[in-house]
Amino acid sequence: MDRFDNIPEIALDWHRAGKGAVLATVVETWGSAPRRVGSQLAISSEGEIEGSVSGGCVEGAVVVEALEALEDGKARMLEYGISDGDAFAVGLACGGTIRVYVEPIGAVLPEAMLADLVAARAARRAMAYVVDVDKNTRTLTDQGHSERFRMDRSGFEADGQTFVAIHNPPLRMLIVGAVHIAQALVPMARLAGYDPTLIDPRDSFGSEARFPGETILNDWPDEGVSAYGLDARTALVLLTHDPKLDDPALEQALRSDVFYIGALGSTRTHAKRVERFQAKGFTEAEIAQIHGPVGLDIGAASPAEIALSIMAECTAVLRQGRILGAV
Repeated sequence: MDRFDNIPEIALDWHRAGKGAVLATVVETWGSAPRRVGSQLAISSEGEIEGSVSGGCVEGAVVVEALEALEDGKARMLEYGISDGDAFAVGLACGGTIRVYVEPIGAVLPEAMLADLVAARAARRAMAYVVDVDKNTRTLTDQGHSERFRMDRSGFEADGQTFVAIHNPPLRMLIVGAVHIAQALVPMARLAGYDPTLIDPRDSFGSEARFPGETILNDWPDEGVSAYGLDARTALVLLTHDPKLDDPALEQALRSDVFYIGALGSTRTHAKRVERFQAKGFTEAEIAQIHGPVGLDIGAASPAEIALSIMAECTAVLRQGRILGAV
């Protein structure tokens, strides 16, 4: 797990170890900011820090405020405005403003609530931590906020006082077909924050030699997909353009919550795919979830360029909800 993605877990561990801990969360930004809304920094009473809310002098100032909050047991809202001239020195690309909400664990953020959040994250259950910063009340829920969950977007509601911190499960990418495109796609996906897994029953394709250190399931795709599980934080990419390998996995994906389905093949290949699934009884809306031919049309030719086009399309769907290349 990336060190910026396990901040609640670290804060809980510090608190339970008797060190005392504070969570600082970016709740609003204007202008330039290197960390998005929802980013967190954990601070212990011993001055240990993990994560990031900005960098440089801003981060140092947040730590000082956090230690004071730990002493008085109260939440506090911090705001830092940075001029263009001073921005680089404090970790901002150019001038901007950030607001950071500081919560001591126990005194403000109940230990039990943080423990429930950590348990949900471990179980891959999406959770929203909702704080009314004026009333100093907080709840944990997996209901509502569907658009925020889908877009992975924390932020204030329209009332300007209710902050919703989205804690989605880590992104995963399930790739059917350990082919040459997958050799380029796997490292790109990992760099983009995905946990990639390969499925290919052909040992000569899905081998440690071709994908060193990667998770490879040498199962038939339908068995591999069933064992892996599909959820709203999973992207499925089909790279074999062989119906007997792709179609069983695709059948499961079309009736799941996966946020992206991409299938390799020409326009003609995809038209035949559509015909097959119409014959299987899938609806037009279900079939329209398939992005085929896979990837943005950037004129990609090499395996690396095709992999790049796939990551670009997957990112567009995740962050913008755009339906690209659908039937």
